[in-house]
Amino acid sequence: MRVVAKFGGTSLGSGDRINRAADSIAAAVEDGHEIAVVASAMGSTTDDLLEDITFETDEADRAQIVSMGERTSVRMLKAALSSRGIDAVFLEPGSDGWPVITDEFGEVDVEETQKRALEVADGLSDTVPVLTGFLAEGSDGSITTLGRGGSDTTAVMMGKYMDADEVVIVTDVEGVMTGDPRVVEGARNVGKISVDELRNLSFRGAEVVAPSALSYKDRNLSVRVVHYQHGDLLSGGTSIEGEFKNLVDLREHPLACLTVAGRAIRNQPGVFNHLSKALAENDINVDAVASGMDTITFYVDEDEASRAENTLHREVIARDELSSVTVGSPVAVVRVTGGEIPNQPGIISDIVAPLAKERIHLQDVITSATSVALFVDWDDREKALELTQELF
Repeated sequence: MRVVAKFGGTSLGSGDRINRAADSIAAAVEDGHEIAVVASAMGSTTDDLLEDITFETDEADRAQIVSMGERTSVRMLKAALSSRGIDAVFLEPGSDGWPVITDEFGEVDVEETQKRALEVADGLSDTVPVLTGFLAEGSDGSITTLGRGGSDTTAVMMGKYMDADEVVIVTDVEGVMTGDPRVVEGARNVGKISVDELRNLSFRGAEVVAPSALSYKDRNLSVRVVHYQHGDLLSGGTSIEGEFKNLVDLREHPLACLTVAGRAIRNQPGVFNHLSKALAENDINVDAVASGMDTITFYVDEDEASRAENTLHREVIARDELSSVTVGSPVAVVRVTGGEIPNQPGIISDIVAPLAKERIHLQDVITSATSVALFVDWDDREKALELTQELF
């Protein structure tokens, strides 16, 4: 099996942990697997270096300085592997055979990087390459970086371009947990999670795998997250399943829009809970929710509009802070989901502008970390879908 193993800063944070990492790599090689390694800077080296840059510097010098953490790690890990009789070589920007190349805009040069990654892969039967994570080489030979979480990005990118079977992210957590074990009691490993679930969690603060890395995961590439103390690269942890695609989708059936108005709803704890609980108790599914300072809007199946209106009206009558409920229908929703949406400045404007140009009225725009939902009049649905599909 061909595996790309990425070791995070914590898993390389001391000599003992580097030895542990080298043991796990050596064991996998001795079992006949092809292993490529991506190494982060030891411990908090990169953050420490960034904090120490208290003077004016250009991007080129800054990249050279922060690259020292990863450059040290690959040398340490290569030496530890060599001491175990493993034929290893470290690769960094500027090395012969270095794979990750960026273009003049600082973006990954996919064609060149893929070609070089396959060249690295050709030597895996004889050698374990240890690559610096986070770093790239510019088209002019300069050192560039892949941004925060760049080592994760390097690993999954290499896994994809090297035709690996699996990418293993070795970190300081047991995998993806049900909650932050430092905050909640009884947190446990979820075992498996989908790419779209994890990307949403990652954009909202879960520090497991960088969102930019998951953009490179395809359906044929397995990705797992394991704890550095586990010791076995080929088992355990959390498996990340599926792939995150750009998708433009039109909901087949119309929705009804129910808006509840009330005085300063956002300042009244429990109002949303009462309203949504009432809908749930009546088996009314909510497709989406939007809120304003004095309103909460629920989108439900149009067939459920009457029951939903009566349900919410009972809550309006029962609560002094609520004034009225109104219903609008039929409403269509066009949803855009995609791995690159959060990384595209101005994407909302790009999506909305063609609709405005065609005089299509937007009732709502609801965004999440990885999706945009456009609510339009039912009669405008086909045109809205066509205009949105043209963008993607």
